[in-house]
Amino acid sequence: MAKPTGPTNPILRKLIRDLRKLAKERRARIWEDVADRLEMPRRARPEVNLSQINRYADGGETVVVPGKVLAAGRLTKSVTVAAFKFSKSAIKKIVEAGGRAITIKQLMEENPDGKRVRLMI
Repeated sequence: MAKPTGPTNPILRKLIRDLRKLAKERRARIWEDVADRLEMPRRARPEVNLSQINRYADGGETVVVPGKVLAAGRLTKSVTVAAFKFSKSAIKKIVEAGGRAITIKQLMEENPDGKRVRLMI
């Protein structure tokens, strides 16, 4: 059986290290959970459609996706979405709805305590 190595992407590995460090410093379990989910194989990471974000998130809320955001569906609410990856059309739809598409690193800097952040998987 092959030895599990985790992600080989150096940018992702640094992000995971930073998430774990911040989780320990701020005692914010959300960052530890996001790091665990980003450490999963790519095929097991969540791919979330905008329709799902629209269904479960309230306007003005912050949503974090430890995977990729796809553009299927409509977004009618102004939501801040943080993810590891976005499709180009998803970014366009989020901005058109009055929301923001940011990276997880940017969200960590804006909200290091992880308060009022909804995890979408």
